[in-house]
Amino acid sequence: MWLTLAALLTGYVLDLIFGDPRQIYHPIRIIGNLIAVLEKGIRKVFPKTSKGELAGGTMLVVLVVLICTAVPAALLGLAAWIHPVVYWLLASFWCWQILATKSLKTESMKVYAPLKEGDLPAARRAVAMIVGRDTERLTEEGVAKAAVETVAENTSDGIVAPLIFLALGGPALGFFYKAVNTMDSMVGYKNERYLYFGRTAARLDDVLNFLPSRISAWLMILAAAILGMDGKNAKRIYLRDRKNHASPNSAQTEAVMAGALRVQLAGDAWYFGELYKKPTIGDPFRAVEPEDIVRANRLMYLTSALALAVCVILRAVICLLV
Repeated sequence: MWLTLAALLTGYVLDLIFGDPRQIYHPIRIIGNLIAVLEKGIRKVFPKTSKGELAGGTMLVVLVVLICTAVPAALLGLAAWIHPVVYWLLASFWCWQILATKSLKTESMKVYAPLKEGDLPAARRAVAMIVGRDTERLTEEGVAKAAVETVAENTSDGIVAPLIFLALGGPALGFFYKAVNTMDSMVGYKNERYLYFGRTAARLDDVLNFLPSRISAWLMILAAAILGMDGKNAKRIYLRDRKNHASPNSAQTEAVMAGALRVQLAGDAWYFGELYKKPTIGDPFRAVEPEDIVRANRLMYLTSALALAVCVILRAVICLLV
């Protein structure tokens, strides 16, 4: 329905203006709590073998996806039954909460500010809030690089992919995507605890992000050219290094970002006290600097605007066909 398109546009604007409404309990926190509770219960039921943990992890995915899709769908149906304006208000609010454009900028700029002041310990603490790696060993360049990588990756995961799912199926499908994405961030690790239990969540997240990550990359290449960054190098590095990551999707936008900024991203990183050898992305024409965080956010913002334009057209076509 056209009201879903109106809600998508309203939610996008609200997100740009206000970011995450921190005064309100965020639904992603509710999803996270649901995952934690269900994981605890499921682990008590399924045997602690590789097959048992794989089955338990699959059960977690099924339950979380069903709950996180069915509940919003039911509430939206009730809202539409009450009045179209009630539906629009609820759908707009949820679109606002699902998107993360301004909050991504806000959190990355919390890293930029102490870097500019020369306060490396504070910058390490700030970047630790948005990355999963160990940060106590990071140099100033390492901190800036981690922040830039986060902006690049989350341009797809936090903005473009949710926009696509919202355009296709409204907030209910948006919550379906966020549920899978949240599960991947909580249980999709290749360590002893989650190697089997988190496998289904990680694989499903890879599937859901396969097309959005590539759409994000090409939109980011276009945005780089529009902004006067090195669009040609962004395309070159993307085509060369887009597979330089264990995930089939994460390096897509990171490669574009590295090329557009003419820096080298990724490489070895520490996780839980252990050094992981990882390939690099991009060429080291120069060192990563704090100002690259600002540049990365500019690129992210224009990419999100281009993605919105694409998704508005997509939703309009759906409305005309249905």
